[in-house]
Amino acid sequence: MVDTDRITGAAKELGGKVQGALGDVTGSHRDSAEGRLREAGGRAENLYGQAKDTARDFADDAYEYAEDAYERGGHYLRRGSREVSHQVAEYPLASLLIAGAVGFGLGLLVNATRD
Repeated sequence: MVDTDRITGAAKELGGKVQGALGDVTGSHRDSAEGRLREAGGRAENLYGQAKDTARDFADDAYEYAEDAYERGGHYLRRGSREVSHQVAEYPLASLLIAGAVGFGLGLLVNATRD
């Protein structure tokens, strides 16, 4: 999507070129100077529109990347949950011992930070 500032800026720049060229041909310093001024203003507006387009494209790309990462994270979470459930069902005693050891370790960490 092209920003409207780019279109109006290009039109003003072209108009300024034409006015400046006509001022040069007719010898009118006033028209020549006004034309160059309009050309510069149009160029600045065009560049502003280009910057807005670039920022919009960057934001769109960042959004798509974040959305993709979110979807992949959810997929990995579901897959990991299924795998843990499968391992717990297959090895209930080992799972219980591991959970107890992790709980004991967390208890030591929490208690150590309070002292």
